[in-house]
Amino acid sequence: MAKFWSWFQDFFKDRNFLKLIHVTENVVSKVLSLALIIVILVSLYDLVIILITDLFIEPIGFFNRTLIELFGFFLNILIALELLENITVYLRKHIVQLELVLTTALIAVARKIIIFDPSKYDKFDLIALGFAILCLAISYALIRYSHLDKKF
Repeated sequence: MAKFWSWFQDFFKDRNFLKLIHVTENVVSKVLSLALIIVILVSLYDLVIILITDLFIEPIGFFNRTLIELFGFFLNILIALELLENITVYLRKHIVQLELVLTTALIAVARKIIIFDPSKYDKFDLIALGFAILCLAISYALIRYSHLDKKF
């Protein structure tokens, strides 16, 4: 029993516990990366199938979906790639790069604005999206300019 108690106390020392947290973060990040790769590949497959069926089924050469919907599919894949980049940078450096997170958020909100359907949403929803873009852009500019000061 004394041996177990000694091991238990040793396990919860700061250094050992932080090592456990570090290993857990790495495992979770890698699992998230693998899951995101699967999502990207399935989304890409779905997009290719949609494009092929829209191009080669009657009427040939015309899209049965609106271009706005197709742009939404493309942007979904781009957002997933940005999220994968965020995870990759975290695995390499063990820091969350705020610039990348803000870029991903800007793309996501821009996607919402691009595929915005005024018949489904109220004008205040569009104003809210515009305000979100403005806040994200200001945040991005502040972070970007603060990094420029450190380079020179």
